[in-house]
Amino acid sequence: MKTQIEQAREGIITPQMAAVAVEEHVSPEYVRLMVAEGKVVIPWNHVRAPKAVGIGKGLRTKVNASIGTSSDIVDYEAEVRKARAARESGADTLMELSVGGDLDRVRREVIAAVDLPVGNVPLYQAFCEAARTYGDPNRLDPEMLFDLIERQCADGMAFMAVHCGINLYTIERLRRQGYRYGGLVSKGGVSMVGWMMANGRENPLYEQFDRVVGILKKYDTVLSLGNGLRAGAIHDSSDRAQIQELLINCELAEMGREMGCQMLVEGPGHVPLDEVEGNIQLQKRMSGGAPYYMLGPISTDVAPGFDHITAAIGAAQSSRFGADLICYITPAEHLALPNEEDVRQGVKAARVAAYIGDMNKYPDKGRERDREMSKARRDLDWQRQFELALYPEDARAIRASRTPEDEATCTMCGDFCASRGAGRLFAGDLRGDKV
Repeated sequence: MKTQIEQAREGIITPQMAAVAVEEHVSPEYVRLMVAEGKVVIPWNHVRAPKAVGIGKGLRTKVNASIGTSSDIVDYEAEVRKARAARESGADTLMELSVGGDLDRVRREVIAAVDLPVGNVPLYQAFCEAARTYGDPNRLDPEMLFDLIERQCADGMAFMAVHCGINLYTIERLRRQGYRYGGLVSKGGVSMVGWMMANGRENPLYEQFDRVVGILKKYDTVLSLGNGLRAGAIHDSSDRAQIQELLINCELAEMGREMGCQMLVEGPGHVPLDEVEGNIQLQKRMSGGAPYYMLGPISTDVAPGFDHITAAIGAAQSSRFGADLICYITPAEHLALPNEEDVRQGVKAARVAAYIGDMNKYPDKGRERDREMSKARRDLDWQRQFELALYPEDARAIRASRTPEDEATCTMCGDFCASRGAGRLFAGDLRGDKV
């Protein structure tokens, strides 16, 4: 079967493209053209057929939620609950990133639990299985890795983060700059670097990139080019190792598109705000406009417990300047495996951030909802305010927990409600679309 990008190039509007057009309020032809050019991807899989979600130019910034077991906590039912909590809280995509327990089981149960496009990182299971089988992850056989990628695609993975951009030259850049303040923070990236150094060999995912593309293309799974050397501290942001890997990933994105595979490029995890715009401009220019998947980004390193907020600040900036998919960060980041409530808070913070970014990325079409909310607040129309809220149930719950004496107002101002007082003074002056 042909991929979305191959069909788009032939002038075919697939059912998935049509569904994205309806969801995004754009024309099907626009979606087809952007998919054909590689500027929009639709995470998909012929085996599973998840909900159609468009990621890329001219579309709403999407939010991904990552879940998964660890070597310390393996609870299959909890991961299913987290997947459903992410879906209910508004996540557009899901990544299943387990490294503990029966990895085939947890992946398949999560896929079955939600209709979202589900992605993963194949290196996690590959190195876990090598460690269990041989007692040494560095004894991983590349053939086993490629077989595993095929097996995971056959389970229905809609997108897959594959660390193709790490090579021996990139590692040399890391060494020559004196390593890093924050070290390496990608589990898959560190495992692959360790394998390359232990075996004195090139990264097989880079060396046999066409083979990776061939497997994912068979299933129409989006290839998300992982950033295994991403910065884990703002003082490492935009260093030579990170930019070298980004350069390679952008080249690979172009190659993969030419081969008929849908391609995403992944971005860094810790970025100071003054570098966000430049990073995105660099990626877009070097990749020919490939959709960009930003992990967070976390905008300061000193707020553990509140990194869903530091990341939301970075995510709003990223969305504003052209990032297409944001990976949420939870309050547990840097501290613990996220639980169900952490997932909910992380998704909601990221969705709010993406909305703020889109307001500024698409000012002509992204601010009507805010105007209507302003009018509803001015007029003390509480029902309309809840209808317009991104998370109405949360807003209702807060108001209900502190019921005002006068139901037209709230307990913040009570008898001194500014909106009520000013409304009486200027009611006769409203005109035009302010009415």
